[in-house]
Amino acid sequence: MIDRETVQNVAKLARLGLSEEEVETFGNQLSAILDHIHILQEADVSGVSPTAHASRLTNIMREDVPEPSYPPEVLLANAPDQDENCLKVNAVLEEG
Repeated sequence: MIDRETVQNVAKLARLGLSEEEVETFGNQLSAILDHIHILQEADVSGVSPTAHASRLTNIMREDVPEPSYPPEVLLANAPDQDENCLKVNAVLEEG
């Protein structure tokens, strides 16, 4: 069982203010979590290779294949000002 001082120290490190009831509740919960971890540590995993992810999927994304784009005239159809298939905007300059 985790003692009160340990719970209060963890709360201090996490910058949490805990009431006396919360110290008791979290102490019990943390003790239960550590008990479960202890059980897991006893499992024989000598034949299991290390994994970075629980899922064995390697890539679920589609291939990145270039496709033709829209013609510039279509893309600039609603542009307020354009010049030679380019969107024209006001210059934004900062004085240094």
